Amino acid sequence: MPATLPLDLPALLAARERIRDAILRTVQWQNDPLSEELGVPLRLKLENLQRTGSFKLRGATHKIGRLLAGEHPPTGVVAASAGNHAQGVARAAAQCGLRAVVCMPVNAPLTKIQSCRKLGADVRLVGETLEVATDEALKLAQAEGLTFLHPYDDWDVIAGQASCGLEMLEDAPDMTVAIVPLGGGGLISGIALALKLQNPAIRVIGVQTETVAPWRTFLRDGVLEEVPPGAHTIADGIKVKRPGKLTRQVIARYVDEIVTVDDNAIAEAIVTLLERTRTIGEGAGVVGLAALMQKKIALRPDDRVVVVISGGNVDMTLVGRSIDYGLASSGRLMCVAVTISDAPGQLLAVLKTVADLGMNVRHVEHRRGELHVPVGMTEVILQMETRDFEHQDELRVHFAQQGLRVRNLLGG
Repeated sequence: MPATLPLDLPALLAARERIRDAILRTVQWQNDPLSEELGVPLRLKLENLQRTGSFKLRGATHKIGRLLAGEHPPTGVVAASAGNHAQGVARAAAQCGLRAVVCMPVNAPLTKIQSCRKLGADVRLVGETLEVATDEALKLAQAEGLTFLHPYDDWDVIAGQASCGLEMLEDAPDMTVAIVPLGGGGLISGIALALKLQNPAIRVIGVQTETVAPWRTFLRDGVLEEVPPGAHTIADGIKVKRPGKLTRQVIARYVDEIVTVDDNAIAEAIVTLLERTRTIGEGAGVVGLAALMQKKIALRPDDRVVVVISGGNVDMTLVGRSIDYGLASSGRLMCVAVTISDAPGQLLAVLKTVADLGMNVRHVEHRRGELHVPVGMTEVILQMETRDFEHQDELRVHFAQQGLRVRNLLGG
């Protein structure tokens, strides 16, 4: 590791000035009920409200601006991305009248693909992983004379992302902990530099997904963990298997801790963010909130925490699945199979019990003739909205008193 890094505080401040007019200074939102629930004064840095819906616009805008101000400005740029970096590059290039080609995995979220095209980028869908898309982008750069824009392993990109950290400290000068999503490392590197160069006492904590966590042991032994083939996560924005070489230098020096969360925790965090802020966070964007909710981070009673919600570009189908999971995990969605006599009036009696308890039925399904259902009986699948797990227990008690066999289908 070099004795000094090429970015100091004046360099970060200068980078922020260069992109000031092209980005939004996003809100740092405080919610007292959520702070009380999590037991710590908490602010959310809502980068999901950034133009293009992600922090990536900061780094892409700064990098393209620096290239155009150089001696040999590019005639076009090419990038590889699961979506957010691609959108940042597409918008930044469009603002300058510059050609932009973006290579994306074929399974990239549809909303991100469409957004890139609307911004005028030439979208190429290549392979099933970001690594394959990156290899294709590098080939295109050589074949078509384009300048490759790395999504995170570039000092100009890191300096652009640092503008987020500068805003965080200006809006919360008493902050003691910053919790940041961690993929390739560009965002956390920029934020860590912006914070630590001004207040080294601030703890900077990175959050990865449990299944794609190459940084898991990095702070302990300097080794990047190999990600197994086919690893899946709903946090596609940080599904990075090749962390940066430059970002390693910053993370090793300035990041204090790295933790992981699983997809179930991420889904719960998506729902919590939606309920508390009325804004959408993508899987990668809410991992910091998920880590807090899962108590993965040890906090002191006097800590003041800022969590970065790094992006909000998510397919609506995933939002729907996440909402249902979040409702089920908090006791507000119940699904049971009830075996009743296959005779007139029996279903009505079951539904009356549900209604008398103030539950709302979302779905009803009959199952007859299946091997686990006795002849002359029918199994009714009921999906209901409930208040909490105690409310659900009330229904089970009533069914038991009526001699009905109940099978739980959602847990809880």
